[in-house]
Amino acid sequence: MTSYTNIPRPDEKCPAELGGWWVYLIRCADHTLYSGVTVNLERRLRQHNGELAGGARYTRARRPVELVWTRAATSRSEAQKFEAQTRRLSRRDKLRLIAGAIDDYFGKP
Repeated sequence: MTSYTNIPRPDEKCPAELGGWWVYLIRCADHTLYSGVTVNLERRLRQHNGELAGGARYTRARRPVELVWTRAATSRSEAQKFEAQTRRLSRRDKLRLIAGAIDDYFGKP
């Protein structure tokens, strides 16, 4: 299993001063990447893996999924803006983001 440096524990809470929102990337079993936003990484990852109801249709046929990148956001609006920026990245740039090669892509929180 690959080790990623910028991933909090799934049960780690987003710092209160940051508003409690996360933007995340998960790697599916077919090696595709999926992005989303949530306030609870552990619950959302369990949903994507089918342990709880509510996972995305995209990930249902691509389980198991693995959390590979996260970023805290100050609000839902900011999280959705970061997610939109993430989705516009090429796969190559997403992999660089995951590897930490472009940490400052979104600026500082």
